[in-house]
Amino acid sequence: MPLTNYTLHSPWWLLALLALPLLVWVRGRRGAPVLVVPFAAAWHRPSMIPTSRWPAYFATVGLVLLIVALARPQIVEDKREVKQQGYDLMLAIDLSGSMLAEDYERGGERINRLQAVKPIIQAFINQRTSDRIGMVVFSGRAYTLAPLTFDHEWLERQVERLKLGMIEDGTAIGDGLGVALTRLEQAKRESSGQRKGAFVVLMTDGANNRGVLTPVQATDIAKARGVPVYTIGAGKDGLVPMPVFDDNGNKIGYRRAISDLDESQLRAMADATGGKFFRAFDLDTTEKAFAAIDAAQKIEFQAKSYLLTTELFHWLAIPGAALLFLGALAALPPQLPLRRKRAAVTP
Repeated sequence: MPLTNYTLHSPWWLLALLALPLLVWVRGRRGAPVLVVPFAAAWHRPSMIPTSRWPAYFATVGLVLLIVALARPQIVEDKREVKQQGYDLMLAIDLSGSMLAEDYERGGERINRLQAVKPIIQAFINQRTSDRIGMVVFSGRAYTLAPLTFDHEWLERQVERLKLGMIEDGTAIGDGLGVALTRLEQAKRESSGQRKGAFVVLMTDGANNRGVLTPVQATDIAKARGVPVYTIGAGKDGLVPMPVFDDNGNKIGYRRAISDLDESQLRAMADATGGKFFRAFDLDTTEKAFAAIDAAQKIEFQAKSYLLTTELFHWLAIPGAALLFLGALAALPPQLPLRRKRAAVTP
């Protein structure tokens, strides 16, 4: 294997090697035992029998191996810089209380709207391996759950953490889109004032009733920056089953609630920015909506790729600790046989 494939994760630990010659010098200058390293006193124990240098050799080599192990040597295979085509994509997900409505089914059982879209979002993230994806969640306020990242496994774990009630209730659609646009702005790739290779996917089941930005204002910002907005309306029309919970959070029944999705607003947002609107009446149409969002202009990324990293820490730490232990054992003075005392015999 080429030497260039070896690297040290924490090379500063190697500076500790500079202290070893100093320890040897101090040891040679002093006639009395010194506790410079473990069991150093035993190495210099005065004895009528000539002492061996092997304990010191074992301990020194053991310390060297342990210090190099702390520097974390690694083998990096197929380390390279690559250019790849992809998008900058922000997902804006509604976590308002109305997402509790159980108007979807999976396996013959009712599930709420968030439970329905979670696996679809995860599959969407998992399939877009060359895209940088981030996520914004909104309810009464909007927050960034994940910035743009290539680490899709980490992003999938963030999707698993999503739960209703983690943000104060409400539906701030304008703020959700506004925060998503802000995250795209932090990784600018513009041409003539237009943001290239970026778009927003916004999923909601309601109408805007909170927030600082109105959907119209947020849409104007997206249009000015050239960012298409793909909107997905979740849930069914009319009366939908809304679960009722007791004080301990246990579901005790259902009540009927009116679905208040503002479909015309979502269509207007998509049309104004060059995106598309999808209505997710069931799980199949939701999957088709995510599958269809793949027509924006791709951009080129410069990214480092480390396909495989092998840690060599244990290959040095284990023999280093063993040598240090052997040095300590070898430095112990020989034990003299104990004389048994004869018990006094009373006449």
